[in-house]
Order: sequence, then C-alpha cells, then structure tokens
Amino acid sequence: MLKILLPIDGSDHSSKAVRKTIEMMNWYKETPEIHLLNVQFPLDGNVSLFINQGDIKQYHQEEGMKCLQNACELLEQAKITYQCHITLGDSADMIERFATTQQCDLIVIGARGHGVIKSLLLGSVVNKVMQLSSIPVLLVK
Repeated sequence: MLKILLPIDGSDHSSKAVRKTIEMMNWYKETPEIHLLNVQFPLDGNVSLFINQGDIKQYHQEEGMKCLQNACELLEQAKITYQCHITLGDSADMIERFATTQQCDLIVIGARGHGVIKSLLLGSVVNKVMQLSSIPVLLVK
C-alpha cells in the first residue's frame, strides 16, 4: 500500500498540501495510507527545571493537535482515514526520519512561495527536506 506523509505546521500552506492530497486520491486504485506529522520545537532547557516532564509532554501534544486540527477536518470531510503523529526536534530532520522509518513513498509538503534568493538565504524547512530525503517530495504552492 502506498504511504503518503503530510508534514503539517498549521499554516495555509500545509492546508493546501492536504487539499492537493485529497484531489489526488482518485489517482490510485487502492486508497493510500495517510500520515499527518507535526513537529514541535523542544522547549528551552531551563523550562524543565520548573515544569515536570508530564506537563511538558502534554503541552507539546496539545500544541501539535492544534496544528493538526484543520488537516484532520479536511480529511474527515473527504472521508479519508489518516493517522496523526506528533514529535519533537528539528522539523526537516524529523520529517525525513519519520518518512524513512515508516517507509513512506511520498512526502507532500506545502511550499512557502518565497522567491529563489529569499529561499536560499532562509534555508527553509522545505529546502532542507528536499536535500535530506531520498523519498520523492511533492511541493504544493
């Protein structure tokens, strides 16, 4: 079965990627397995001195679900099943690692729409995912 990874950050760009994935569903004989991934930034090291690990984990879980909410609603409206995942770390590294360990066949990611020069200077997550990934990446503008 085809596995598609949709990195979701809660932005309009990631919603466009979800909508494009929904449009692509009729291209396949068998419905692909959809994985939504939200990558949370770890909190500053000093925070753990004042807040217990359980509360920090719950915070990341809640923030991740907020980011995933719109994508989940779009997929549910289209009656497409999916799995949600929330992880911590560098966004591009975690996207690539997740796609590799889950043996995904395609990463569908929303492009920010920056110009070439600006994109080179920013070193965006999208660019880094494209550099790191051995899996095909579909950019949605």
